[in-house]
Amino acid sequence: MHLVIGSGPIGSTVANLLAERGERVRIVTRSGSGPQHPLIERAAADAADARRLTELAQGAEVVYNCANPKYTEWAEKWFPMNDAMIAAAKSAGAVYAITGNLYGYGPQPGGLMTEDTPLAATGRKGRIRIKMWQDALDSGVRTIEARASDYLGAGAVGVFSSVLLPAMAKGRTAWGPADVDAPHTFSYTGDMARTLVELARDERAWGRAWHVPSPPAVSIRELATRYCALTGQPPLKVRSMPRFVMRTAGAVIPMAREMAEMDYQFYAPFVLDSTLTERTFGLTATSLDVPLRETAAAASATAARTM
Repeated sequence: MHLVIGSGPIGSTVANLLAERGERVRIVTRSGSGPQHPLIERAAADAADARRLTELAQGAEVVYNCANPKYTEWAEKWFPMNDAMIAAAKSAGAVYAITGNLYGYGPQPGGLMTEDTPLAATGRKGRIRIKMWQDALDSGVRTIEARASDYLGAGAVGVFSSVLLPAMAKGRTAWGPADVDAPHTFSYTGDMARTLVELARDERAWGRAWHVPSPPAVSIRELATRYCALTGQPPLKVRSMPRFVMRTAGAVIPMAREMAEMDYQFYAPFVLDSTLTERTFGLTATSLDVPLRETAAAASATAARTM
C-alpha cells in the first residue's frame, strides 16, 4: 500500500500511476477528495495531524508528500505537516518521498542548478524548504526529494495559468512579472509524479535530492508562441512587467509580497539540469507539447462547462 498526501495535479497523478500498476493507494486530503479508482481509497485527515497520519500509514511502503499549502501560509503550515508525514513514515517503516522545488538553492550565478548546487537560499521560503529537507534527513527515515521547476500541465498553477491563459481568453496583452525573454525551465507535473514513483522504490535514490527530468529551458514568450501554434490561436503579445510593480504591491497585498520574494527566478535565467537523474535512472523529460496540449484540453473543458 502507498499513502499519498494531497490530491492536486501531482498527488492525483501519483495515485493513478500506482493504481494502474495494480497497487493499492490511500490518498489523504482534508475533505477526503481524490481520484476514483477501485484500488484508490480516499481518506479525510489534516496533514498536520501526526496521530491520524500514522494510523493511515500502517502497512504503507511509501509516504508521498504531495501536499500544497497556500503560498501565504507556508511559515505556519509546512513544518507541522512535514513533521507529521515524517512521523507517519517512520512508524510504518516507509520511504518518505517529497515533492520538492528549487527554492532552497536561492539565486545562482548564471541561473544554473544541478543536484550538487549548495542549498544557499537566504529568503524565507527557501529557508523553509531547506529545513524541511534537513529534518527529513535527520529523522533517519529513508527519504528522497524530487525537485522541479515551475509546473506545466492540467491544473498546474504558475505563470502560464495565472498570466498567459487569462490574457489569451480575453484577447489582451499578457504582462508577465518577469523578463519574458529570459530562459526558464518548466517541468511537467506528470514527470514529477513519475519521478517520485520510480525513485521512491530505488535504494540508489534514498538519502538525497534529485532533479525531475525537464525539457530545455525556454522563455515565457517562446512558451506562449508554442502554445498558440499548437492550438491555432492568434499570436499572444507578451510584455515584461517592471520589477518594482509586484514589489510595490507587496506592501499591501500578501500574495504579491510572497511572489516578489521569489522574483529572482523570473527576472534572470533560471535553468534546472536533470542530467544526473536521467543518467542514473533512465528517465527522460516529456516534450513540452504534451503539457501544453493537456492544458488546452482542460481550458476547453472549463469553457464548455461555463457556457
